[in-house]
Amino acid sequence: MAAVQPNPATGTPMSGLARALMQAGRLTPPQADALQKKAQAEKSHFIDVLLGSGAINARDLAAFCSDTFAYPLLDLAALNIEVLPPKAIDIKLMLTQRVIPLSKRGNKMSVALSDPTNSQALDQIKFQAESTVEPVIVPHDALLKLLESLTKSSEQSIADLAGDEGDIQFAEDDSATPSQAQTDAAADVEDAPIVRFLNKMLMDAVNMGASDLHFEPYEKFYRIRFRVDGMLVEHAQPPTSIKDKLVSRIKVLSKLDISEKRVPQDGRMRLIVSPTKTIDLRVSTLPTLFGEKTVMRILDATQAQMGIDSLGYDPDQKEILMDAIVRPYGMVLVTGPTGSGKTVSLYTCLNILNKPGINISTAEDPAEINLPGINQVNVNDKAGLTFPVALKSFLRQDPDIIMVGEIRDLETADIAIKAAQTGHMVFSTLHTNDAPSTLTRLMNMGVAPFNIASSVILITAQRLARRLCTCKKPVDISHDLLLKAGFKEPDLDGTWKPYGPVGCERCNGTGYKGRVGIYQIMPITPAIEALILANGNSMQIAAQSEAEGVKSLRQSGLVKVKNGLTSLEEVLGCTNE
Repeated sequence: MAAVQPNPATGTPMSGLARALMQAGRLTPPQADALQKKAQAEKSHFIDVLLGSGAINARDLAAFCSDTFAYPLLDLAALNIEVLPPKAIDIKLMLTQRVIPLSKRGNKMSVALSDPTNSQALDQIKFQAESTVEPVIVPHDALLKLLESLTKSSEQSIADLAGDEGDIQFAEDDSATPSQAQTDAAADVEDAPIVRFLNKMLMDAVNMGASDLHFEPYEKFYRIRFRVDGMLVEHAQPPTSIKDKLVSRIKVLSKLDISEKRVPQDGRMRLIVSPTKTIDLRVSTLPTLFGEKTVMRILDATQAQMGIDSLGYDPDQKEILMDAIVRPYGMVLVTGPTGSGKTVSLYTCLNILNKPGINISTAEDPAEINLPGINQVNVNDKAGLTFPVALKSFLRQDPDIIMVGEIRDLETADIAIKAAQTGHMVFSTLHTNDAPSTLTRLMNMGVAPFNIASSVILITAQRLARRLCTCKKPVDISHDLLLKAGFKEPDLDGTWKPYGPVGCERCNGTGYKGRVGIYQIMPITPAIEALILANGNSMQIAAQSEAEGVKSLRQSGLVKVKNGLTSLEEVLGCTNE
């Protein structure tokens, strides 16, 4: 609002514009007083009431303000709106303070306004844009018309991006009672274009088979990327003006604190895709230089119910794995980097074992896939519910099978191993590069070799390679390059050819659709047990496992190349040898 001072004649609070007009003789004190009182009664701007009264027209008022306050005068009809920097300040600030940024040079910004006494607007622009503000006077009616046009253009651009899709639903969390602040915030972000846009992004991600959505604010632009088949691809670049509303909408749906923007937050939401299918989304926000980055991970429980055959195990590998998981006790470890599909592999095994006569408990950080019939616990370090605490509780709950999300320290490893030694089947994960190095990692943690040898029965290391689309075609790769990649001479008998990506509408031109697992399945045999007890290193264990016929990750990947499931480039990219 404009600066307010009392009318010297009547003592009534008066805006700076009314005072200037009165001092110049363009309004009498009673006129200024009456117009000011009317503006206060109607809770509107003085300039709107002034022009509505007919005491002065918009063009004459603009000329008066230019002469009185020594600011340049601009005819907006001659302005090319294509050259305006609309992202220089927030659209909400433009509307509430009725200003339009015209240009920005270095740390100076020219701003069009009709009331130069509106010091609050100038201060807010200076703060938000971190620039010195240079006012330019424009006629009030032309300013309002251009503001309306810019607002419609912004909303239309979002609406165009959203299209007509987006009638999806989000499951309500009955256990959470929203506060009044959350309720008010939810109402504040029920902006139809924003709602439709977010719904479309979610549906696009589900339809494309994306695993993650990244909403990323930068200084000059705002982008949304999807992780599809392990690769990040840019999907949209909406206007930067929507970033705060979009994050607020996501926070409301995820039951996060909408007013807290200084620290990271984690939450969840549930998307109802169809009457028979719902998808959980894990939400993480992170404060960055230019706003909050938001990442949403799609957790589809149906992935764990597709069956072990869909994961890509070779027949011999599947047989070894199935023999191990149905053992009455012992430990099965799954290793690999983040995003290699360890969780899906573990849950596929648990789903096979999930029967009414078996008690299964899991401790995870957090539980990613919801499986009915399995007792899932989210660890909470702040509340004191750590992996060791959860494991100790499980052992008092008459368990048959225990799954630990990750073995991170010696205490967790010791309890898990003791559980495996006392008649329980234990599943867990570790972050190691291959199966043999997992054993030395446990030793380095401080686990006694005899405990490892007597509890661990199988280790599987895995990677995910992109699966070739049906548009694949044979490619010519030199004999020497195939040998260098790891193929043996007997493999290159001329009865098969490697395939490469082409690209079609089904795979969005990438040549790949979906992913296939590459596995190293290493059972702990008596010979490997002997090496563990003798403090053997990972190279000795790897040599022994190879001698026993265990394929390395590279060798397993080359089998997938030979079968035409993936390309040689993919296997070389996700395995080391």
